[in-house]
Amino acid sequence: MYYSNFYGGVLVKSSDKEFVLAKLKSIVEEASIFEEIKWQKVNQFQLEKYIYLIDEFFELVKKDFIKVRIMFTQNANKAIHLEKHHYENEYFLLYYQFIKHAFGLQFSNDSHENIHIRTYFDYLPDTLSKRQQFKEYIKGLESTIDFKRANIKFRKSDITEVDSKEHLPIQFLDVILGAMAFRLNDMHKVKPAGKKRRGKRTIAKEKLYKKINSKLKEIRKGFNIGVSTGTSDKSDRWHQVYRHWLFTPSSKEIDKSLFK
Repeated sequence: MYYSNFYGGVLVKSSDKEFVLAKLKSIVEEASIFEEIKWQKVNQFQLEKYIYLIDEFFELVKKDFIKVRIMFTQNANKAIHLEKHHYENEYFLLYYQFIKHAFGLQFSNDSHENIHIRTYFDYLPDTLSKRQQFKEYIKGLESTIDFKRANIKFRKSDITEVDSKEHLPIQFLDVILGAMAFRLNDMHKVKPAGKKRRGKRTIAKEKLYKKINSKLKEIRKGFNIGVSTGTSDKSDRWHQVYRHWLFTPSSKEIDKSLFK
């Protein structure tokens, strides 16, 4: 594996929420999909339906009804000087960084009014105490200098967990996030044991990834999935509709054997 720690998020403004949710529901109904949308369910039989989903989803992204952010780490960048609690809480520590920086929320509010952020996490995979502690840290973001300056607030009641089966934005995100992990880790080259050719499911997934990549290049010519999306100004972290963030530890050593 070359890349790991894949995190993703979609952002919808409150003023667009009702429209976006209704549109996503109609897209799924038009595709005649009656089960949860997931990257792992992509196969040769579902491919055309998923291509339709991606085409329609990215129309909403291009029009800035939806913002998408993907974060991941490169295994060749080995973090150093870590303590026990860093390893024990790695998932939540990285998630915190994702929420704090990926969407550029610090640049989202030009008014002098408070803006309240609602967060909907897919069920967090850990103990109740760790989940509650994480939510407290998310709440605490409003006390950081940049968030205070931008009047960004979090209500405890708005920091919630949801079931992805009931939350279409998370389902669409799962497909995009899965496609990135698939391609960055060269899983499109995998062949079944003892076989000379790739499996049909692998071929279908590669075709769907290529569709996603083509939509990204419509948004940004020359888009490179393996690096952080460039900016001309820090406020682009908010204004750009789609971004990748290759998270790199501040203290690291390079393991060249883990490069492609």
